[in-house]
Amino acid sequence: MDKIFFEKLKEVTLLVLDVDGVLTDGKIIIDDLGNESKNFNVRDGHGLKLLMRSGVDVAFLTGRESEVVKHRADELGIDNVYQGVRDKAKMMGKLLATKGLSGECVAYVGDDIVDIPAFRMVGFSAAVADALEYVKLNADYVTVKEGGNGAVREICEMILSARGKWDDVTSRYGMKIER
Repeated sequence: MDKIFFEKLKEVTLLVLDVDGVLTDGKIIIDDLGNESKNFNVRDGHGLKLLMRSGVDVAFLTGRESEVVKHRADELGIDNVYQGVRDKAKMMGKLLATKGLSGECVAYVGDDIVDIPAFRMVGFSAAVADALEYVKLNADYVTVKEGGNGAVREICEMILSARGKWDDVTSRYGMKIER
C-alpha cells in the first residue's frame, strides 16, 4: 500500500459509502408490481462487519430512496443511513458536525459526479474501478474491484491494515491471514 494512502487511512474512524454503483453494481431491478431489488456482495458486507468490530463507524449516503437499502443497513447493523440526499457535500457537513469529526478522519467511496463534492471534504476518497473517468481523476484512490463486486471489501481491508487492526479482526478465524 502506498505510504501516503497508508497515513491517510490510519486516521479513519468513519467510512461513508454511496450505495448504487458502490455497494451494488449500479443496476436496479424493478418488477411489474414496482418492487425494487438490488444485488449486494456478501463479502463487502462481511468487510463492513470486520471494520465495525474494529471500531470504525460506517454510513450510507445515497441520492435514491429505497427500502432495500434500509433492509441491508439493518442487516449489517448500520444506523447512519441517509437516503434521498440531493446535496452530498451539505449532508457530509451535517454528518461531520453531528459526530464531532474533522474530515481528515473520514473515508468516502463513490462512483458518480454527485460524489465529487464529498470527496473534497474527507481525508481519503476512493472511486470504484468502474466509476466514471472524471470521478476517478478526482479520487485519491481507485479500487481494483468494481462496485458491487468487492470494492468495498478492498477498502475495508486497506483501512484495517493501515490502522493495525487486521490481525485482531481476523484472529477469530484461527489462522494468520496475510495482507
